[in-house]
Amino acid sequence: MTTPFPVFPDISISTDRLVLRPFEDADGPALIEMMNDEQVVAWTAVPHPYTARDAEDWVRHLAPRERTEGRGIVLAVTEFLTQRLVGIVHLQNTNWRTLATEVGYVVAPWARGEGYATEAVLAAAQWLFRDQRFERLELRTAADNTASQQVAQKIGCISEGVLRNAWIARTQTEDGGWADIRTDLIVWSLLPEDLDGVADQLADAGYASFTDWN
Repeated sequence: MTTPFPVFPDISISTDRLVLRPFEDADGPALIEMMNDEQVVAWTAVPHPYTARDAEDWVRHLAPRERTEGRGIVLAVTEFLTQRLVGIVHLQNTNWRTLATEVGYVVAPWARGEGYATEAVLAAAQWLFRDQRFERLELRTAADNTASQQVAQKIGCISEGVLRNAWIARTQTEDGGWADIRTDLIVWSLLPEDLDGVADQLADAGYASFTDWN
């Protein structure tokens, strides 16, 4: 049976250190912990507090539908050796006519500083360009989210401009709550030719290289 619209294949992507795969029920507790982290709350639109019901809905319904309804694909990023949940890579807002999509990512607080986001997004980009023959990957980062901007720069993205006042981030208040604040978005793009030499440069800097997908 064929779908009336294009969809990404149900795949997993492997690097030396990571496996990017569909979410499983067992990921729920780690997902809840990650999504309640202060940095994730501040820079994403996830519900807060993030509950077990939110995690179940994400794993069983929302994430799978991104692929089956043709919008993109959601991949749980896990450590190859420990199988711990490192984060999420989410291809979204996919345009099948122009072969372009947007990437978003989240990293668990315990896994930050290890280059996991760079490794995971680069692996997804290589699969997208080489296997799926896409022509453009877009990334949007909040103006003050320097960690996310560093990932974009490391994988070779080009900054294209600023969308003024285009995003609502969250800031923590004195009483421990959260308040919405408007912020600019920096738009980055990655094209297939931008990847030339990036993997070698990252390998020289100590990052693991992309290996396989299936």
